[in-house]
Amino acid sequence: MKKYLTVLIMLFALQTVSAQYLLIPMDMSQNDHLKAYGIAYSVLEKEITVEWLLNYRGGSFLFTDLPSVRQACQLRGVSYETMGGAAVNAIYAEIETKNMDRVKLEKAPVIAVYSPPGYQPWDDAVTLALTYAEIKYDRVYDREVLAGKLDKYDWLHLHHEDFTGQYGKFWAAFRNEPWYIKRQLESEKLAKELGFSKLSKEKGAVAREIKRYVDKGGFLFAMCSATDALDIALAAENTDICAAVFDGDGVDPDCQKKLDYSKTLAFTNFKVITDPAVYEFSDIDTPPSNMPRVRDPETDYFTLFEFSAKYDPVPTMLTQDHVNVVKGFMGQTTMFREDKIKSSVTIMGKIEGTNEVKYIHGNSGKGTFTFYGGHDPEDYTHRVGDPPTELELHKNSPGYRLILNNILFPAAKKKKLKT
Repeated sequence: MKKYLTVLIMLFALQTVSAQYLLIPMDMSQNDHLKAYGIAYSVLEKEITVEWLLNYRGGSFLFTDLPSVRQACQLRGVSYETMGGAAVNAIYAEIETKNMDRVKLEKAPVIAVYSPPGYQPWDDAVTLALTYAEIKYDRVYDREVLAGKLDKYDWLHLHHEDFTGQYGKFWAAFRNEPWYIKRQLESEKLAKELGFSKLSKEKGAVAREIKRYVDKGGFLFAMCSATDALDIALAAENTDICAAVFDGDGVDPDCQKKLDYSKTLAFTNFKVITDPAVYEFSDIDTPPSNMPRVRDPETDYFTLFEFSAKYDPVPTMLTQDHVNVVKGFMGQTTMFREDKIKSSVTIMGKIEGTNEVKYIHGNSGKGTFTFYGGHDPEDYTHRVGDPPTELELHKNSPGYRLILNNILFPAAKKKKLKT
């Protein structure tokens, strides 16, 4: 019997050593970092577990070798390495002795992007990233959100959105533009169809439904103006911050005193800007959009913080990159003033020596939110009407990698998601 067990153990060990694995490195050796995320996502769709090797060669992916996946890597230009069990065990041993960890990704997240139907005079960096990486997603908007359809999604993205009912504060510069007029008419029509007296009330209800989605366990990712506009709408539930040009009646003169910061996700003690001629929602954004910072884009960078992979796996996952200093980029909301961020929120990236924070993460109820300032990581200013970014020219973008970290984050085995 002992001899029989010994033979079985030896056979199992031999099988482990000879088993083949596929490693997608995410360090400087990777040819296309962005499409690599799409490969990892496609493996999850096959119901095959992917190991995310945190801090190992830039946050590499490891899984069972499949000819179909190798072929997909070759077609998409994604670098990969095949290896046997002995090499994988050597990687595991290195991970155990350093600031690294292994996180199992088990299920391809079901993704929704909040976006209005029809033409918009700007692009969404996340939809660009998803399309380039070949990761599928659904579009949802107010009708779907208020009908409770967010519950079928694991991950929700918000981008250049305004949940305050002020049409993006574009009134001063674009109120006579056909796209602005059309969007205002369509927005007011939709609000009435959904049973609301004005847009600010309808958008406020959408904001609260999004927070409910997070509190129930959803993963929220937001960029640009959606970050602060969402929190402002939540705080202003019981007051009116919209000027008459937006909703036909005036601003509540006591609106600032009536803001309820306990209802927000990330920000607190901010002051709203109610002047319709000022292209800014509040004092959260820095530098203010109406007084943009004069800085050379070649020298504008923010630093990613380093976290303990074994004890802080969540921020570690979200900051995986092949560099720790990332090129800055602007937006309607470019950065967050550090003194306006709640103490419970984790700061993951900022300009060192300043109060300018770029990248934050926090918990609300059973879910999480991640806010990323700026509009497009590879277009420094990206003004209204500019052409979309061609990611084929930026396939190794560190800034876009932060977006795609968030897409895989919900796939992580839940017992690892303890902060």
